[in-house]
Amino acid sequence: MAEASGLSVAVDRYLRHVAIERGLSANTVAAYTRDLGVYVAFLASRGVVTPEGISPADVSAFAQHLGTRADPPLVASSMARMLSSMRGLHRFLLGESLVTVDVAAETKPPKLGTRLPKAISIEQMSGLLAATEGDHPQSLRDRALLELLYATGARVSEAVALNVDDILTDGSGSGAGDAVRLFGKGGKQRIVPVGSYARAALDAYLVRARPVFSLRGRATPALFLGARGQRVSRQNAWLIIRAVAERADLGFEISPHTFRHSFATHLLAGGADVRVVQELLGHSSVATTQIYTLVTADSLRDMYSTAHPRAR
Repeated sequence: MAEASGLSVAVDRYLRHVAIERGLSANTVAAYTRDLGVYVAFLASRGVVTPEGISPADVSAFAQHLGTRADPPLVASSMARMLSSMRGLHRFLLGESLVTVDVAAETKPPKLGTRLPKAISIEQMSGLLAATEGDHPQSLRDRALLELLYATGARVSEAVALNVDDILTDGSGSGAGDAVRLFGKGGKQRIVPVGSYARAALDAYLVRARPVFSLRGRATPALFLGARGQRVSRQNAWLIIRAVAERADLGFEISPHTFRHSFATHLLAGGADVRVVQELLGHSSVATTQIYTLVTADSLRDMYSTAHPRAR
């Protein structure tokens, strides 16, 4: 049992490290925990129960196992993430002098094809937002949530985590805020402007709908409230978006990230600088944001092929 706990203790130390010292989000730490749980179980099946007992052959066997397992099968992106989690653990073990060599240093994740974000057109987005119209408190809330997602490019987790005080005003007392304070991955804060449509939707929600929901539950600073007065969860937001999409009859499924992708794509198509969009999205690297420039380039090519008399 003492040996069996050696590797588990090391993994627990690593998870505390990424959570506290590196400040990774709870969702990311949860993913690391799941991935490394699979790794530890695999090693245990091979009789490996200590950090120093792991060999390059064990690492190679794990990578092969991930690529061939059938229950459940892994797509390339999931396999890459699990190998990344494993490699991070081994770098930590070496850095903490728990081992003398990084046995995973030569392990390479599978190459991933460029996956372009899915954005919808401006017309489709207008139709989607129009499907939230109504004076019922739920309709006012749904419109405010969706308008905010599209206006700011916020992740759904960032939107539902907002408190009323995160809506920033210019001090004129003119209603809803001119900007919103978002907390991204690792607790990184950014201030994002809020356009007139989203400001109007937030104003209507705060004045006419949120007080109705607030009376149904305990006092909470949460911006978006559910039917019982509690903070809207990520799952609730998914259901709201799915219901609105069905009413809009788009003909295809969308997700909360559709708003983020559309926000970035429409800004770049309108001439926004990629570094400005990077800051608005909260990307650490501009390379991540540049994926959206491929989307706009594809749109330009399609338009050119359709419109130019000598394009075909």
